[in-house]
Amino acid sequence: LYYTGRGPLEAASIGVELDPEDVAFRCNLVTLQVLGIEVIMEDYSAGHIPTEESSGIIRDLDRELGRDGFRFFPGVSYRHLLVWKGGRDGVRTTPPHDIVEQPISSYLPQGEGASELLRLITSSQILLKDHPVNLRRAEEGKRPANSIWPWGQGRRPSMPPFREKYGLSGKVIAAVDLIKGIGVYAGMEVVEVPGATGWLDTDYRGKAEAGLKALEDTDFLYLHVEAPDEASHMGDVEEKIRAIERFDQEVVGTILEGLTGDFRIMVLPDHPTPISVRTHVDEPVPFLLYDSRREVPSPFDGFSEKEASKGVFIEEGHLLMDRFIGG
Repeated sequence: LYYTGRGPLEAASIGVELDPEDVAFRCNLVTLQVLGIEVIMEDYSAGHIPTEESSGIIRDLDRELGRDGFRFFPGVSYRHLLVWKGGRDGVRTTPPHDIVEQPISSYLPQGEGASELLRLITSSQILLKDHPVNLRRAEEGKRPANSIWPWGQGRRPSMPPFREKYGLSGKVIAAVDLIKGIGVYAGMEVVEVPGATGWLDTDYRGKAEAGLKALEDTDFLYLHVEAPDEASHMGDVEEKIRAIERFDQEVVGTILEGLTGDFRIMVLPDHPTPISVRTHVDEPVPFLLYDSRREVPSPFDGFSEKEASKGVFIEEGHLLMDRFIGG
């Protein structure tokens, strides 16, 4: 209903104000590899480059290439922001995690505005080839951040505040700027949690404890954990299982133990990311609703896609929140 692209949501998260004619892109730092005559997307995250290294790269990119309406803004790890002042939003781009280990030639920007983005990508590769951060990473046997990859573009959306729509106050806890940006546009307070990394090493329990504290003076909490998705993009079954188990025990378990009085809780992934394809797919996701005022035996044997298929199917996903809030 309101989505124009993830770029403007991430801009809101890091405090970048967009004018109506601006176009914001997610800007990944990626690792490209030359294999014969092809250039391959080796890693959509440049080896999950840490923020302390990537932020310096982005600042250098902005200093050297931030002109002709383009500006770079640092985010977290490999996830950054590119803003095109007065830019064109008709260009077609591809998420880099969709094309891991594939040639990039068919997935480079296309359409209106593509030539400007292609020049920027090429210029970034020249600048990053001998960047001090990449030289150090090479010495340490780590993947270099040898190119930018802009995608997920859009202009700023217009969304009704959560309080206006549901009559409730709200807060959001997340490590990734996309989720924080949704909260910002919905008028929610963003709660920062030390140790929340948006990766496998995130502080699960710290997020849950911060969530319980947030609920002391707010009606609604949106708590997001990125780790299972990252494990899926990596194609790592063991890490995905570990991430789900830790989410179950340290997030859901901690919150259930800490809540008192009447409450509702909903648990669900925001999209499927099967290990088999290592990217997002357009399929229904299982969701679980629990209301402390309605203690009834569950007819399901656990929480999974298979079990959820026996329950309620909500075809239009945006109506799920109405069901959750309205009971």
